[in-house]
Amino acid sequence: MDNGTILLIDDEIEFVQTLAERLELRGYVSKIAEDGESGISMLAKESFDVAILDLMMPGLSGLDTLRQIKDIEKALPVIMLTGHGSTKDAMEGMRLGAFDFLMKPLDINELLEKIKQAVSDASKG
Repeated sequence: MDNGTILLIDDEIEFVQTLAERLELRGYVSKIAEDGESGISMLAKESFDVAILDLMMPGLSGLDTLRQIKDIEKALPVIMLTGHGSTKDAMEGMRLGAFDFLMKPLDINELLEKIKQAVSDASKG
C-alpha cells in the first residue's frame, strides 16, 4: 500500500530515521534529507506528495528552505516541525505557504492526520 511519498528534511538523524520508519509502516514512502540544501536538491529531481520540514537546522534554515521549496513547487504541502519555535516563526512559516506547524515531540497520529489533510487539500486545488 502506497499512501504517498514524503520528503523529510531534518538534521536530527535519529529522529528523522525513526519518523521515516513509522511512516513507512503506515504505507508511506519516505525520503530523508539531512539539511535544507539536500532537500531542495531532492525536490528538484523527484516529486513528493508532502514535505515535512524542521524549522531549526544548521545552514539553510527551515524558513529559508520553505521559501525555496515554494519557488520550485508552489503547490507542495509543507508541514513544519519545531522543538523550540516561536509563534512568530509559525506565523512567518504560514505566511510563506506552510500547510501547518507542529511541535516536537510529535504525536504520530496528529502528524498522520495533517498529512492526510495536506494530500487531500492539494488534490482539490
